[in-house]
Amino acid sequence: MATNTLLTSSIITREAQRILHQKLNFITNINRQYDDSFAKTGAKNGATLGIRLPNKFSVRTGATYSAQNSVETKVDLTVATQKGVDFEFSSAELTLSVDDFSKRYLEPAMSTLAATMEADALSMCSDVWNYVGADGSALTLKNAFEAGKALTDNLAPLSMRSVILDTQGRVDLLDATKGLFQDSTAIGKQYVEGKLGRLGGFEWYENTLVPRFTSGTAATTTGYLINGAAQSGATMTVDTGTTTLLVGDVITIANVFRVHPETKVSTGVLQKFVITANSGSSATSLAISPAIVATGVNQNVNAVPADNAAVSAFLGNAAAVDQSLAFHKDAFAFVSADLEMPKGTDMAAREVMDGLSMRFVRDFDIGDDLFKSRFDVLYGYKAIRPELACRLISN
Repeated sequence: MATNTLLTSSIITREAQRILHQKLNFITNINRQYDDSFAKTGAKNGATLGIRLPNKFSVRTGATYSAQNSVETKVDLTVATQKGVDFEFSSAELTLSVDDFSKRYLEPAMSTLAATMEADALSMCSDVWNYVGADGSALTLKNAFEAGKALTDNLAPLSMRSVILDTQGRVDLLDATKGLFQDSTAIGKQYVEGKLGRLGGFEWYENTLVPRFTSGTAATTTGYLINGAAQSGATMTVDTGTTTLLVGDVITIANVFRVHPETKVSTGVLQKFVITANSGSSATSLAISPAIVATGVNQNVNAVPADNAAVSAFLGNAAAVDQSLAFHKDAFAFVSADLEMPKGTDMAAREVMDGLSMRFVRDFDIGDDLFKSRFDVLYGYKAIRPELACRLISN
């Protein structure tokens, strides 16, 4: 039988962190960075962290030395989301055992907080342009292998790959792969909710928070044409359309082919682009990612679009679909920072676990004769290398 122990602020915070980690099966499988520059003073909303990306180089032909600058690139991630859970308990309840206190208070509180954090982070699905599957089709194991191919084609390492399945995707996959999944929880490792096992080079998880996606009103043959040759970058001027393309819609442009990331040779496969801003029904331009780059070390396509090149969409006519997500750990980043610690409170603690920082504060409200408690996290998230992820569409 567990004995009662006076619970300190550190014990409460560590237990809350443990429970939270069990319930975060997307965030715990992506790049989690902890900004320790705020360890002493604490961060405020709007703090910015620069995340370095791998250098890229070009290859010369022949013996003649050809100097090139080594320029480190980075993406800026703003730590601007503060979420928390507030509740009240008495000083007498601090003598409960850790298990009892967890079940009564921390378990429901951290479940709610985890759901909100996961939903926020999973909104990054709309930043991913790699895409397999189809509207009206059940998710198949072949789709997962196709997603793995997309990751490999973009030079994602073979390790640290995961798939987050929506609930219908889990049904489809388990039905199609009866007997292939098994409980692979490793002894000595923390249990993570929703974990199904390992198959096909991926760790598999189920998550109820993967968002459904509804495309714009444009048909697969969108009617949009590129307006003007030699365009590059993240915005394409187009002939005025009459239908919409929404954030997360995936398009291709006629004769704009993806190149191998290292050799820059055309793959013969159309480069996919994701819409990054809703177009409206009479758009004269489309915002896309990745930006079109036809030369240099960051080249991603064989050529810029021709004038009047046709724009096609993978989904059309406001299709509503389920989506799952295959990804390498470094496709996405989730960054947390230490919140400022208050002084003169009844209880306060701040703990960091696996790159996630949490603050717990309890104080006494003399007016209401209550101990008021709060758990807070301050974080930001961004798709830093979305080419290392792939959406799996089904319905």
